[in-house]
Amino acid sequence: MIDWLLELDKNVFLYLNGKNSPVWDGIMWWISGKTQWIPLYLILLAIIIYRERPYKFIYTVVFVAIVVLLCDQISVFIKNFVERPRPSRDTLIADMVHIVNDYRGGRYGFVSSHAANTFGVATYLAYLFKNARWGVGLFAWATIVSYSRIYLGVHYPADIIFGALLGIVIGSQCYVLKIRTMVFLERKIDKRKKIKNQNQYGNHTTTKSSASNTKGFE
Repeated sequence: MIDWLLELDKNVFLYLNGKNSPVWDGIMWWISGKTQWIPLYLILLAIIIYRERPYKFIYTVVFVAIVVLLCDQISVFIKNFVERPRPSRDTLIADMVHIVNDYRGGRYGFVSSHAANTFGVATYLAYLFKNARWGVGLFAWATIVSYSRIYLGVHYPADIIFGALLGIVIGSQCYVLKIRTMVFLERKIDKRKKIKNQNQYGNHTTTKSSASNTKGFE
C-alpha cells in the first residue's frame, strides 16, 4: 500500500512538474523566494498593529514568530528523520525533473518547510482576522507558494500536503495558546492594579484618619 502511494506521489509530481514553460519558470522562481514577500509581511504587520493597538499586537507578533520557528524547526527535524530524497535528488527520476536555475534544494524534502511555514502563518492570521476574504486570500497565498516548490522540482505533492497539515496544526494551536496566554496575563495585570489601588486607598484613608486625630487633640 505504501509503495503504491509513493509511486502515485511520483507520478502526480512528474505530471505537475512537467507542465512548465520559460515564462512560468520566472514566475514560480519569484513566488518561491523569501525577500519578495517582505512588502506583504510589512502590510500584514501594519494591519495587526492597527487592529490590536495600543499593545495587544505584541502578543500576535510574538506568537507569529513562534509559529514560524516551530514550523521551520519541526519540518527540518522530520526531514532529517524520514530522509526522503527530494525529487531533484532522487536518482530514479532526477533526469525527468524540470529544474529552474539549477536549483535543487537540500538533500531531503519530506516535509516541505515552505508549506509548513506559509500554512502555519495563514492559519494563525485567519483565526486572528476572522474574515472570510482574508482567510481565502491567505490560504491562496500559502497554496501558490507551496505549489511553486513542486514546479521547481524540489518537493513531491506529499511533501507539500503533510507540510501544510503540520503548519495548520501548529498555527491553530499557537492561536489558542496566544488567547490563553493573553487572558492569563491580563488577569494578572488587573489583579496587580486592584491590589495597588487598594493599597493606595488604604494609605489615603490612614493619612486622613491620622490628620483627623491630630486635629482633635488640638
